Amino acid sequence: MSSRVLAEPIKTLAFGGIGAAYASVGAVTANEVRLVCITNNTEGDMYFTTNLAQDEYFVAAGSFKLFDLQANNYEKTDPKYVYEVGTQFSVKQIEAPVSGSVYIECLY
Repeated sequence: MSSRVLAEPIKTLAFGGIGAAYASVGAVTANEVRLVCITNNTEGDMYFTTNLAQDEYFVAAGSFKLFDLQANNYEKTDPKYVYEVGTQFSVKQIEAPVSGSVYIECLY
């Protein structure tokens, strides 16, 4: 038995759309996402979240975070760890960027 891995369209937001309040990065997820790469290609540190009530992820300027939600998951006994369909990723600045963009890449 083989499984397929597919990618959603890249979600992005340019530096001019990033401010002190959370802004949406691209569209909501259309699938149950099992791997996410959050890239901050600006020169400002950023917070990312899927829950506007709290800061969830810090991503330093010029860096990324990779989350493999199903790493070491045994399909027959372990629960399915995924971001649900309809998840919205958002970003806000810690330091104001003057160039670059942020990106969210999702595999399902």
